[in-house]
Amino acid sequence: MKIPLNRFHLWPLTGLCAFLLYQDAPAQPAGNARTSPSWLRDGVVYEVFPRDFSMAGNLNGVTAQLDRLQDLGVTILWTMPIHPIGEKIRKGELGSPYAIRDYYAVDPNYGTVEDYQRLVSEAHKRGMKVIMDLVADHTAWDSVLMRHPEFYKHDAGGQIIPPVPDWTDVAALNYGSQELCQYMTAMLKYWIQACDVDGFRCDAAAMVPTVFWEQVRTELTRVKPDIMMLAEASKPELLTNAFDIDYSWPLLSTVKDVFTKNAPASNIRRSWEESCAQFPKAALHMRIVDDHDEDRAFTRYGFNATVAASALMFTLDGVPLIYNGMEVGDTNRSDGEALFDKRNIAWVSKAHPELRAFYHDLIQLRHQYAAFRNSEVDWLHNSDENRVITFLRADDKDELLVIINFSDRPLASRVDLKNVDGFVPLKFSGARSAYGGPLPAFQLDRYEWRIYHRVSKSLTSVASVAPDRN
Repeated sequence: MKIPLNRFHLWPLTGLCAFLLYQDAPAQPAGNARTSPSWLRDGVVYEVFPRDFSMAGNLNGVTAQLDRLQDLGVTILWTMPIHPIGEKIRKGELGSPYAIRDYYAVDPNYGTVEDYQRLVSEAHKRGMKVIMDLVADHTAWDSVLMRHPEFYKHDAGGQIIPPVPDWTDVAALNYGSQELCQYMTAMLKYWIQACDVDGFRCDAAAMVPTVFWEQVRTELTRVKPDIMMLAEASKPELLTNAFDIDYSWPLLSTVKDVFTKNAPASNIRRSWEESCAQFPKAALHMRIVDDHDEDRAFTRYGFNATVAASALMFTLDGVPLIYNGMEVGDTNRSDGEALFDKRNIAWVSKAHPELRAFYHDLIQLRHQYAAFRNSEVDWLHNSDENRVITFLRADDKDELLVIINFSDRPLASRVDLKNVDGFVPLKFSGARSAYGGPLPAFQLDRYEWRIYHRVSKSLTSVASVAPDRN
């Protein structure tokens, strides 16, 4: 179903964009983050680039592998943009999927709207949610919206401009236009109603006025109450009313510095605490090691360091992300020019065949222990904080102690935990050792990590005073 541009009036949006004629309001992160659906907080996101995900490079190629993703433990499938790509001023041979020509269509190289409907339906049958990539900040230069030049930003000479000088293949949209706001909102409703998508990952969300996101969120919730919205941003005010979750870019940057600039591991805790102070209470962040804007982590950091970073992102609060073949150690370049051409994933990993089982085990750990899915992180001191981080994740049933060596040298250290009785190390596929001596002392190889478990002390106390029923 194609929606003509002259049918905006079919979706009356009272007050929408009324304030967009002015600059965005200043950040007001005080208060609580919006309440997100449980399926998001408990989930694991898999970002799929359909062009590279299969040899066919289309939507049916993704649908064919849903069983494998379900077995891995994925619960949320994020499809990168599926729309036709602009040809004017295109970058690379195939162009960036973020240079969209028609928001209402599916790229014919990917298939049809019916193919996407089938992908979403088959994912739902397997208990998985599907979120679409929404590129709201800009379009291709040959977009159908170019029939409405008032939808775009112009320079002093009246020429349409890109949102950023380097983004030469796209043109910046102007949210001072109420008609544009109506068009975008109607388009999002269309994909919910036509394909039953469960949410949107919103590209360059901080470059679009917050008030638009807040208004559109209200409209979309009326269509599907448990919709979710992911902001490609790290902007506190977005998580108050508009978005459920954003990118943990500060933490990603900090981990990079630890691995590549010899920054102390203690900076990881500091980055986490700074985010807590800046964002609304209980704000939810997507924890990232790899995505389409980064060169592959296994190339940047090496195998052992990437596994250590993944152990961190899967055991901290928030929702972890796996990107397009990361679970098999794909090392094809994924950032920059890789967006403009086809790079097939090498699904059979000869170097590290145990890697997929490692990610499977981490995901199952999150599914098994609710303590990994709450917002509480209790950071613990240790005797070598330049190289090691230690923290507890706990609830009324379980306590889980996480220890990660972020250095390229073996070490011996101690965790500052008075009562260590009952902690048992958990076993993981591909782990180099299952035990390193009794706590609070521990020994770790280079980039080694370990997770210990014990039944919550509160449950232990209740059991110790329970009456004898025999």
